[in-house]
Amino acid sequence: MKVAFTNDHAGFPAREQLMKRLHELGHEVVDFGAQSTDSVDYPDYAVPAVEALMRGDVDRAVLVCGSGVGMSIVANRFPGVRCALVTDLWAAEASRSHNDSNALSLREREQPIELNVQIMEKWLATPFEGERHLRRVRKIDTLTDSCTHQEIKKDENLH
Repeated sequence: MKVAFTNDHAGFPAREQLMKRLHELGHEVVDFGAQSTDSVDYPDYAVPAVEALMRGDVDRAVLVCGSGVGMSIVANRFPGVRCALVTDLWAAEASRSHNDSNALSLREREQPIELNVQIMEKWLATPFEGERHLRRVRKIDTLTDSCTHQEIKKDENLH
């Protein structure tokens, strides 16, 4: 699998171990991350990775910042990107199997690197279940970031 990897200055301490593990798992990594702990603006590092995902240049994206929140907010501004901020193994699996997340946001602060590695491994290994979840993902994908969201039609058979 081809994976975009990016981090800001706060995510830099986790960078080496996460990228090393991606390579060990046999993934091709496209690096968009900051190369030091010198302060940077996380949108400047999230956007190129997310754009690569949108274009289909990569299959998935892993984004790391201090809280994971900033990177996930930026990523979810882009059509077709379903970025999950994940802090535990259950959510890593559910975000893939139920939500078909194609981007993973991790927090570097207050989270052991060993757990982040396990989360990333679980997320990469978990397939999308499809079926009933596909309908829901398609509804998510019809939304835009503008005020003119398309109406989400209810499936009367579900209510």
